[in-house]
Amino acid sequence: MWRNIASNALTFLVVIIFLFGGVLIWGQQQYDGAGPLSEPICLEVPRGTNMSRVSQNLAERGAVSSPTIFRLGADYSDKTAELKAGSYLVPENSSMREIVDIVTRGGASTCGTEVVYRIGVTSAEVEVRELDPATGRFVELAEFDPAAEAPAPEAYTEVRGRADTRYRIALAEGVTSWQVVEELKSVDVLDGEVEVPPEGSLAPDSYEVSEGDSRAELIDRMRRAQEIIIEEEWANRADGLPIETPEEALILASIVEKETGVPEERPQVASVFVNRLEEGMRLQTDPTVIYGLTNGEGVLGRGLRQSELRGETPYNTYVIDGLPPTPIANPGRASIRAALNPALTDYLFFVADGTGGHAFAQTLAEHNDNVARWRAIEAERASESQ
Repeated sequence: MWRNIASNALTFLVVIIFLFGGVLIWGQQQYDGAGPLSEPICLEVPRGTNMSRVSQNLAERGAVSSPTIFRLGADYSDKTAELKAGSYLVPENSSMREIVDIVTRGGASTCGTEVVYRIGVTSAEVEVRELDPATGRFVELAEFDPAAEAPAPEAYTEVRGRADTRYRIALAEGVTSWQVVEELKSVDVLDGEVEVPPEGSLAPDSYEVSEGDSRAELIDRMRRAQEIIIEEEWANRADGLPIETPEEALILASIVEKETGVPEERPQVASVFVNRLEEGMRLQTDPTVIYGLTNGEGVLGRGLRQSELRGETPYNTYVIDGLPPTPIANPGRASIRAALNPALTDYLFFVADGTGGHAFAQTLAEHNDNVARWRAIEAERASESQ
């Protein structure tokens, strides 16, 4: 009898083990398989929430078939404690494993409503926009000039009151440090005072911020980012350049940045200035003269006068030899790379060509011909506008 009991118990145990194994396999398939979402959704993960609430939210929105399996999978993969607050785009048919990765990997939020404070070379603007999960594109809710519009549009004040609204500061390439600080003073989600940092020390980029962040700490982030860029690009610079320090590279890069808005031209523009430095020629570039007049505090707003081109300032490269004493703006990585890896050309001159780009020349005679063509274009445009 005891033998029969033992045999039956063993059989029962084997069945239980197989059933348990089957449940594990099924659960694994549910966790790794395509999810039930028929279209993308924007998932908000509030600060202070936990994986249990997130799993329930996902189940209510039809993103997961089982909140229990979602939680168990997150626990088993040691991801539960890594949950990050934010708003995340969850693509259609995302598996539970993919969703766990989305809400735990960190980084910038990928959907929801955001306010972008854009700091440009000639102006600043605030853009309020929202991502449409179905199309993956942002829908603009409002755009305004913070200096011109008071009070702010209703769309802005409305989203400022939401807990899930995200904020970004976007610096354009070529802005000056003074411009950055002045515009940050008007960004009402930031706190604290800040001094103007050295010219060229800020990396043009997009920076996500949170309400209550310090302006000084944000400036420090921008400075650290630029330090990393110049360190990386300096390590990969071309041989034999007439540039001795990373600071000189920033100075040259800032001139390249201000001289052309055509990305593919940067290496050619850089080659002109490198060739001039090697030949002992003055750089003769208008943006440095302008910086000497404005000190980077705003836009000149008019053409240069002959007296200003002859005036002796540390930044007048029609008068001084070599580079000016500091950068004249904050250059982006592309201009820094161009300054340290210029195109191999014999160009010594360039002038606008009427298309937004420039005509380059090796000799003064060729350059004078290009200048004559540009003057003719200017005269034609002036007559057409009358």
